[in-house]
Parts: sequence; structure tokens; C-alpha cells
Amino acid sequence: MSAELSATVNKFIFLAFELSILFIGISLLVGVLQRHIPPARIQALLSGNQKRSYFLAAALGAITPFCSCSTIPMLKGLIRARAGFGPMMVFLFTSPLLNPVVVVLLLATFGFMLTSIYVVAALVVALVAGWLLQSSGFERYVRTQPATKSSSCGASPAKPSVATPLTLSVQARSDAASPATSALTLTKQNKYQGLWTETWKDFTQLLPYLFFGVLTGSIIYGFMPIALLEQYAGPDNPLAIPVAAVIGIPLYIRAEAVIPLAAGLMAKGAGAGMVLALIIGSAGASLTELILLRALFTNRLITLFIAIVLGMAMIAGFITYLVY
Repeated sequence: MSAELSATVNKFIFLAFELSILFIGISLLVGVLQRHIPPARIQALLSGNQKRSYFLAAALGAITPFCSCSTIPMLKGLIRARAGFGPMMVFLFTSPLLNPVVVVLLLATFGFMLTSIYVVAALVVALVAGWLLQSSGFERYVRTQPATKSSSCGASPAKPSVATPLTLSVQARSDAASPATSALTLTKQNKYQGLWTETWKDFTQLLPYLFFGVLTGSIIYGFMPIALLEQYAGPDNPLAIPVAAVIGIPLYIRAEAVIPLAAGLMAKGAGAGMVLALIIGSAGASLTELILLRALFTNRLITLFIAIVLGMAMIAGFITYLVY
């Protein structure tokens, strides 16, 4: 076995095992949080336009679906529930970028400093953008009656009323002939039912993307010529940052898959700023998400959404270029 092939195989085994364990563990934790804060509660918390709603939107966005286009069904529910427009946009920006799986994978792969730049850039830009969009009256570019479509990420079609553990428990108490205390006990017992099944289903749906990312990153690590990357995407080439941000959107690689790919690029000499820009561009927006957003937003708001994601990616990239 050649040295390049050996390095590729070893890197693949290490990344596949490490990222799989991290994904399953963090997904279980997220599932527990989602059962304590169901979608109906999220909509209620984001219904106002108070300052705290923006921070709640960022925090709650972090425990919601794992890819950009799967946030669309939740976004439809927020629009129907008349959630505050600014907090709703913060939720849209942060949901695919700041979920615990992505943050933990970044921390395990790139360390504390790069992860901190990523988190701070995504959070600050999302909060400022949401507030500015609200203050500028861009709510008028939201379509009043969005069409119902299913997400190609595997998300189920949005419905006017979302069945949640909260609503199910209320229905159980109203329909059952047993006392309220029995219904409450039953609800507590069933709170975590199906948690492992849902986690494993999410993992198996992610597995092809994770496999692709790990395989690509391992091949880059083992075979990519160092001189080529240093010439066109090295740390001394700041122009690689906006190019990576733009390429990331049509590329549409989930963050969980692009992280090992980016690790392979960085190990071969690619600049850290370019790597962060690629991750944010690919995870923060996608062609699939933009197509689905056309049912909810006008073209002007969609264009602005793309510009904000690109700006977020380039800000993180250039900060990394300057300080890392």
C-alpha cells in the first residue's frame, strides 16, 4: 500500500468514527431539548418584537433541523403564527449554522479559535441583519399565503397546525376518560419515546452526505498536491475567501459533510479563512432552500438573504485571515 493510500484510509477511518459518534451523541441531546421546547412553544416565544426575541430566536434556532432547506417548514409555521419578522429571520440564519452538531464537529476538527470566529460571526451578523431587516420594513416582502411544498432534505410538508408533544398531550387529556393526573403521568412516560429511533433515522439520512464528505476530505488529505492548494487557496491568498463563499451556495454540501472536506483542504495547505467561508456559504444557504423560499419570500428578499449569507461567510473568512 502506498503512503498516499495509507494516509487516505487512516484518515477516513478516524474521521468516520469520530464524526459519527459526535453526531449521534449531540443529536440525542438535541432531541431531549426539542421535547421540552416543542415547535408551538418556539412560535410563541418568537411572536413578539422585543429585543429578547432576537436572542431567543438565535438560541432556539440552534436546536432545530440540521440543514438549511429543512428549516422551511418551521419558517412557514412561524409566518402563520405571526412571529416577529426580525426574530424569524434570525432563526432562518442561525438554524442551519449554529446547531450543536455543527459547532461540536467544528470544535473537534479545527479547535477553539476557529470555532469561536465561526460562531461569533454567524451570531452577530444574524442578529444585526434581523434587526435591520425589521427596522427597514422588509416584512412587506413576505408572501402572505405561502404555498405548501415538501423539503427535498426529507422534511415533511408544512401544515397549518403542527402536531407536537404539547398538542398531543392536550388532546390525550381531553379525549381520555381517566383523571388528569393519569394523563400527565402518561405524557411524562411518553416524552422520550422514539428518541433513539428518530436519532438513528437522522443519522442514516445524513450518512451518505457524511460518507461523501469524509471520503472526499480523506482523498484530498492523501493525494492532493500541497503546492497546488498553497498557490490558489493558501493562507496568503485573500481572494480565495469570496470565491469560496460564492462557490459554497450552489455546491450545497451539508455542514456535517463539508467540515471533514474542509479539514482535508486545510491539512494540505488551504487557508483557514477560505475554509470557514466555504463552510458558511454551503451550510447557510443552498439552491434547494432558495427554491423553497420563493413560496414564502419575494425575489427582492431572497436576493438580500443570499447577500447576507455571503457577507457572513466573507466576514468570518477575512477575520480569520487577519487574526489566525
